[in-house]
Amino acid sequence: MKTFADSVVLITGASSGFGAEFARQLAPVAKTLILAARRTERLESLRDELARPGLTIQLYTVDLADAAATAAFLQELARGDQRVTLLINNAGLGDHGLFEDCDWPKVEQMLLVNVVALTRLTRALLPELMAARGAVLNVSSVASLLPLPTLGVYAATKAYVTSFSEALRAELRGTGVSVTALCPGPVTTEFFDVAQRAGNTDAAPAPAILKVSAQLVVATALKAVLHDRARVIPGWLTSVAMTLASCVPMFLMRLGMSPPRKKK
Repeated sequence: MKTFADSVVLITGASSGFGAEFARQLAPVAKTLILAARRTERLESLRDELARPGLTIQLYTVDLADAAATAAFLQELARGDQRVTLLINNAGLGDHGLFEDCDWPKVEQMLLVNVVALTRLTRALLPELMAARGAVLNVSSVASLLPLPTLGVYAATKAYVTSFSEALRAELRGTGVSVTALCPGPVTTEFFDVAQRAGNTDAAPAPAILKVSAQLVVATALKAVLHDRARVIPGWLTSVAMTLASCVPMFLMRLGMSPPRKKK
């Protein structure tokens, strides 16, 4: 972690889950943490937890699904005297259930946060990241590697994140800027509780053997950034499982994809 010394880190979705854990693991060595999320109280609590001499912590309450709020956030960052050296695009939303039954405002928010805001922040901060020879860490998912019924839109947004990360990494080769896509599998966080629809009990829990801790995911991700890796799947068993799944022809995969449907 010493190579992140004196870094200026922007973490979106920093109030809980991976975002808060990124802040915890970087706080001992970073120069500045810029923490952005919707929930002010949680950000303030995290700031109090992480405070130490020599560390500056800046808090921004922002809803990244709101284009105007995102623009105002970027303007505030531009007016500051800190220049980001590590951008962690962690903010993300999910939705689980049949697409035909989805709540459109929730799906639209997911598209705006997972795709639009991530892309917009990366574009806005890329000049200073290039000047600093910094790094971008985009939090994707193993869901990005396969189409997943009942998680169709979420998986598609994460497929965008993984593909965008790979393309941007190729464009930036030789500039000194590292781009890494983090593709975690099952992890116990608040994420799935928020993604789950009211009254929907169809989701089978992920096998416990595949679950890894948020602490391990974050530590693995930061190590991948340090080693300039393009993509990382935390947890050796999840990594092996996804490697094997990628070898299965799509026509065979389709046979087992259809979820059971309730009679109406």
